[in-house]
Amino acid sequence: MSDIKQQIFQELNLVEEAAARLRSVAVNAGKQTDLEVAILTEQVKNLRDKNERATDFINQTISILKKLK
Repeated sequence: MSDIKQQIFQELNLVEEAAARLRSVAVNAGKQTDLEVAILTEQVKNLRDKNERATDFINQTISILKKLK
């Protein structure tokens, strides 16, 4: 009976260690995801800024071309 209890406790310790490792992996994955989202958000912001500037340049060009007609 003592051997069975010892085996059960050993297996419970292994399960607890595995759960701790999984929690660590989940936390790290969450941090990685947050970092990726932050990077993508910054890239989208930069693209929107560039798009807005390009639109302004196009509008200015169209205005100049209309004046030249």
